[in-house]
Amino acid sequence: MVEKVTAFLILNKIPGLGPVRIKILLDYFKDVREILKADFKVLSKIPGIGEVIAINICKFRNKIEVEGELKKAQRDKAKIITLEDESYPEWLRNIFDPPVVLYVKGEIKKEEKALAVIGSRLATSYGKKVAFEMAKELSRQGFTIVSGLALGIDTCAHKGTLEEKGRTIAVLGCGLDIAYPSENRRLMEEIEERGALVSEFSYGTPPERGNFPRRNRIISGLSMGVLVVEAWAKSGSLITASFALEQGREVFAIPGRIFSKFSQGTHKLIKQGAKLVTSYEDILEEFGLVAGESRAKKDLKEELLPIERKIYNLMTDDSVHIDDLTILAKEDIVNISRVLMQLELKGLIRQLMGQKYILN
Repeated sequence: MVEKVTAFLILNKIPGLGPVRIKILLDYFKDVREILKADFKVLSKIPGIGEVIAINICKFRNKIEVEGELKKAQRDKAKIITLEDESYPEWLRNIFDPPVVLYVKGEIKKEEKALAVIGSRLATSYGKKVAFEMAKELSRQGFTIVSGLALGIDTCAHKGTLEEKGRTIAVLGCGLDIAYPSENRRLMEEIEERGALVSEFSYGTPPERGNFPRRNRIISGLSMGVLVVEAWAKSGSLITASFALEQGREVFAIPGRIFSKFSQGTHKLIKQGAKLVTSYEDILEEFGLVAGESRAKKDLKEELLPIERKIYNLMTDDSVHIDDLTILAKEDIVNISRVLMQLELKGLIRQLMGQKYILN
């Protein structure tokens, strides 16, 4: 009997089948391998399958070769995750039509706090700057940033996250072995190191036009919400926003100039009820989150010397006099003064009038 992953790969390649019908078959047969052995009469009578799809299954199931694909994935150190795997992302598993197979290079987590940042390929300098900075700030707050690797807004969202050394996921509209757009080949390598490249398309699948709307449901499906930075009136980003609403995700939009065609789509979303965003804090507020400290500050705190950590831990949001710190720390005032100066230089505390200090 074939391995389960092999059965999933074969089904994923059968014309006309698709994730919804594969889920119907899985519910009926329970074991994916049984689908490849089922009789035509049985398949054709399953509600939602019918004769045409049953013919396709019977015709192609013994002709599709996937060994080469498995070898390519092994060579590229890529994972093939099926819908039944424990490691399959939970946010994505719960959408109406989750991909039955995910090809992954890098690390994708079963559960993580992720937000999609998307927008037009043809973006303004304003849109690119907003995407970069918003992704950077949201990454600083612990979000994994999901986008589509396209030129323009998507590229800036990925780069802003990498600037902050955060996690980012790029969802492709082609096979993992194809760099599209070619200008982002190096960016793909960086994303693989700091997050993941993800596709539901098998190796060798070209970036055909029809792949991208399918890709968009994965971008929103992996995320708690979708932030649209810039979008034309008929933009693929609006398709992603529609998927987000269908999936029960939050939709956010950045306002732009009222005369700009680059903002027609985002303004349309705002009119339809998307949350208007002018700061990353607007997004945190919607999720009931409070802004946390940056990774840079966390790194500084982790690198403190024992005496510095001791003094820092005595500080509060209320000002403390140097004499009180001397008593609490049981250290002489010369040492306290030196440590306070170091903490101030590192930006962790600040001095007030009258030799008082407070957390920065």
